[in-house]
Amino acid sequence: MSTPRRPPATPSDAAGGRRERTELSVITPTITREDVDSSGRVGAVAYPYRVYDGVATIERPVIADRDLDYVVTVDRARRLAVQADTFPETQMRSVDDVLVIPSELSDAQTLRKAEDAVFKWTLRTVAVGSEPDVTFDRSVDAYKLFWIASRPDGDVIVDSVRGTESPLAD
Repeated sequence: MSTPRRPPATPSDAAGGRRERTELSVITPTITREDVDSSGRVGAVAYPYRVYDGVATIERPVIADRDLDYVVTVDRARRLAVQADTFPETQMRSVDDVLVIPSELSDAQTLRKAEDAVFKWTLRTVAVGSEPDVTFDRSVDAYKLFWIASRPDGDVIVDSVRGTESPLAD
């Protein structure tokens, strides 16, 4: 008789759900909730991210080692790592009526995603003779806010950092 499969353990920081009011560390928005054009109320969704400021060091036998700087943003809900241009500024902010998306990655899984991404990006950038040494100088856990606005021609989701709008699919 086989043992039933158990679902994977939920990471300890995966505290998602709708909240009336909560304090969150957020990536500083350029578009506030009040700036969003809406025919009704404006909802909020908080997406969990961890951002790393890292360096890949490539040893070279005859000349000095080469350092490549990276900023890695790990989307802890969609489980993917993307390269960022800059390390974001964050702030503690009280957010009303927000849906907090839970993290799907543990701290160790998040770090591994970031390390793998830096390793791949380094291999795409330079030819290396040995494995690059990847280190992270700093990291920050923060939520990115998205605003959901009602409009006569359909609901939209607004990125609070970039200001881009996309139609909200049903």
